[in-house]
Amino acid sequence: MKHLVCLMVLYLISEVGSFDLVIDEIPDEVENLIDVEIDGFPPVSKTRNGRYQRSTSDWGYVEDLVEDDDKIGLYSYKVQSTITSRLANTMIQAKMVNNAKRSQHIVFDVQVPKGAFIDNFTMDVNGITFTSSIREKSEARRMYSQAKAKGKAAGIVRSNALDMENFKTEVNVPPGTRIQFELHYQEMIRRKLSSYEHVISMRPGRLAKHMEVDVRIIEPQGLRYVHVPNSLGDHFDGITTISKGEKKAHVSFKPTMAQQRKCPTCSSTAVDGNFVVQYDVNREKTGGELEIFNGYFIHFFAPENLDPLPKNILFVIDVSGSMWGLKMKQTIEAMKAILSELRAADQFSLIDFNHNVRCWRDNLVSATPAQVEDAKKYIQTIHPNGGTNINEALLRATFILNEAQNLGMLDPNSVSMIVLVSDGDPTVGELKLTTIQKNVKQSIKDEFSLFCLGIGFDVDYDFLQRIATDNRGMAQRIFGNQETSAQMKKFYNQVSTPLLKKIQFNYPQESVSDVTQSSFHNYFGGSEIVVAGKVDTENLQHLESIVTATAANAELVMETLRDVEELDGFMKKDKYADPEFTKKLWAYLTVNQMLAERNTAPTAALKRNITKSILQMSLDHHIVTPFTAMLIENSEKDEIMLADQPKDPRRGCCSGTLGLTPNAPNNNKGIPAWANVTAVPVSFMPEQRSPPVSAVSINRVDNDPHFIIYLPKSQRNICFNINSEPGDILNLVSDRGTGVVVNGQLIGAKKAENKKLNTYFGKIGFYFKTKGLKVEINTETITLKDGSYSIALTWSDTGHIIRKQLLISVKKESNVTITVGEEMSFMVLLHRVWKNHPVNVDFLGIYIPPENQLSPEAHGLIGQFAAEPEVYIHHQRPGQIPEKPQATMEVKGNKLTVTRGLQKDYRTDRVFGTNVQCWFVHNSGKGFIDGHYKDYLVPHLYSFLKKP
Repeated sequence: MKHLVCLMVLYLISEVGSFDLVIDEIPDEVENLIDVEIDGFPPVSKTRNGRYQRSTSDWGYVEDLVEDDDKIGLYSYKVQSTITSRLANTMIQAKMVNNAKRSQHIVFDVQVPKGAFIDNFTMDVNGITFTSSIREKSEARRMYSQAKAKGKAAGIVRSNALDMENFKTEVNVPPGTRIQFELHYQEMIRRKLSSYEHVISMRPGRLAKHMEVDVRIIEPQGLRYVHVPNSLGDHFDGITTISKGEKKAHVSFKPTMAQQRKCPTCSSTAVDGNFVVQYDVNREKTGGELEIFNGYFIHFFAPENLDPLPKNILFVIDVSGSMWGLKMKQTIEAMKAILSELRAADQFSLIDFNHNVRCWRDNLVSATPAQVEDAKKYIQTIHPNGGTNINEALLRATFILNEAQNLGMLDPNSVSMIVLVSDGDPTVGELKLTTIQKNVKQSIKDEFSLFCLGIGFDVDYDFLQRIATDNRGMAQRIFGNQETSAQMKKFYNQVSTPLLKKIQFNYPQESVSDVTQSSFHNYFGGSEIVVAGKVDTENLQHLESIVTATAANAELVMETLRDVEELDGFMKKDKYADPEFTKKLWAYLTVNQMLAERNTAPTAALKRNITKSILQMSLDHHIVTPFTAMLIENSEKDEIMLADQPKDPRRGCCSGTLGLTPNAPNNNKGIPAWANVTAVPVSFMPEQRSPPVSAVSINRVDNDPHFIIYLPKSQRNICFNINSEPGDILNLVSDRGTGVVVNGQLIGAKKAENKKLNTYFGKIGFYFKTKGLKVEINTETITLKDGSYSIALTWSDTGHIIRKQLLISVKKESNVTITVGEEMSFMVLLHRVWKNHPVNVDFLGIYIPPENQLSPEAHGLIGQFAAEPEVYIHHQRPGQIPEKPQATMEVKGNKLTVTRGLQKDYRTDRVFGTNVQCWFVHNSGKGFIDGHYKDYLVPHLYSFLKKP
């Protein structure tokens, strides 16, 4: 049998998180089993002693699997979820088969709710089972390294953070292979807008012979209602069944294969969305509900029928250029609706910002009808443009609230908050995220809350989460589409009704220990506060809690008493109830609390101690955290995969094959020759043609930004500068014929020099429309996007990303090369500066070979020169500076005065560069480029240039 190669990419994606896995080869056991190809399923396998056998797994006989063109059949897709007192344990299982006559990829792709803990993953390939275990990170790395050194099949799985969204496994398997994936995760169901909502992703990607969603709810408090909205569409109306008792409920969704079809004759599935279960529990006690079981207690606190507290709210709205279009339109619509919901007792103001910060009012004003109407008119006049100065905008907001507090202008019983709405990273002012985080924390001083709304796929959601959590708030990502307005209003409704403040939970110290957070800043209507701890049930018959809080008109004291034995009988009689639900909820809350405390620890010693505690909790409770790693092994432990933590958890991952080689030699495989240029000395001689060598025969934009256009026919370099504003996005290539876009967004220096603010490319975007792929490169990360997914490397990595015949090769702290088949290639160069430099910032340069196969429709500041113009340079004469002669250049019907000089190619020397001779066109390339440089400004990083 020929050598069988298995590449497996396992992704666990977050708005900040990911699992990435590469397996070098398929295990010998599986290779020996796969010997005979048999039509139908399950296949016949050959054991080591030469006997043939059917699979021991009872999958049944499947002749009527519906296959796509790839001949991959989905035998079953099953989801089982059990909710015990808000703790959901979910299992997603898929059984698939490769019925093609060739090896190909089989994909298991599910979405995991943000904040869930993955606690188990297994994979069965023709009877060979891979299982997982959690280890301390250094131990797991050591085991992985030993396996790799011995030549065993080994791979790397990387987990960025706990807030994960996508879990994707891609396995390349031979013909006839059957494979089963099974993922287990647990999450705490949070109460929002007076309802618990359990969301299960249902995106199997193809028709399944057997499909089932089975949800069981066990709530000792009693169920008030259970509802399943038609979130998958009217196509499945009437298929879901709900059986509800006093304290238990069962939800079942079992569409037949015919019901799954988009149409009666379609081979594609209509199951593509979220299956949602909503419910709430009975509430009889103001002080909340205590549940005690197996040595732990959980306190659910959600009082109702309270008057809302007045609030002081500042809306801080990003109006930079990237908010142009639908995102801004939807934001304005949502803000007008939100302003209408302000109460008469509330105070508010608006701040909008790009590279500058503007205040609608310099102080808080009462939410009178006249003020609200005036604020709506102000919002209607906003026009997005420019850069993004998040630091100054938030500091201005905190100043207004602090000043109002110091002047006694705030009701003592009121709640103060800031709501930030932004879609991008900072591009102007303070750019370092940790510094912004520190500045805001010091300014807020725990006096009020910060809530963050991140709009779109490009926003650094991890940063927004950190800064919100640091300041007693929360963050949420919403997507810049037709639903933006509704999502914004829904988020606002969660935080717009404060009912209590300064909440303190008290329990008898002699009976209770290891209590999670016991004090809370605010309680908002429709939500819930959950406290957990350990309790000594052997010497205790009753547990009493006392909650104190500030309400609208009084100080409240709420008491709750619970019999320790009350739950025992109920829980032990139910076979579906999780007997460890109190322990798991306590662990879930404790780990999340410790992670938040670690982020704000004032000393290194305290941070180390918290880290040790998180590590021990992770090992004790079998969960992946930033300080543990998951090992995935077969039964004989000779195939091993490592779930590890990348250095930069800011971006998610998605579909693709990712290979990280942190210390790998640079073999330049797949990288075009021009990108591996060697230095070529260039002598300066009057009217010498530029030599056609790789050192100079390249189009490039670098530094401030300097454009160098190489004209192959005349073998000349023509240069020009563009003087635009921070935040502006310049189109470099726009080719509707090939569907390729290259745009660059400018950032500014930290301050002006000689009354001029230098600008540089801080972000470069590539859009390959025919492939549906987008690539964003900034000074921190390199991100490939495919639809709603994204896959990322950082500049501290050396590695590659492959997707749909597009190759991204990253050389650590140096450059990125993008290669599209044999048709096109691009290089982006990273320029690092001293982080404490008073003026300069990190920036990017881009290099584009003229050999790229663009269509006749290509345009843009660089793309227009794919069709080389006729250039005639004559009448060379001395210039004002002897080393810089002048000449007359005739091009495109224009006569221009040009200056001879030197520009830099930084591919071989990123510090000093290599000199390149060129003729410099003044006035931002006027006369050499078509039209004015402002004609090349575009609204988005992936926008095509408008046709002239």
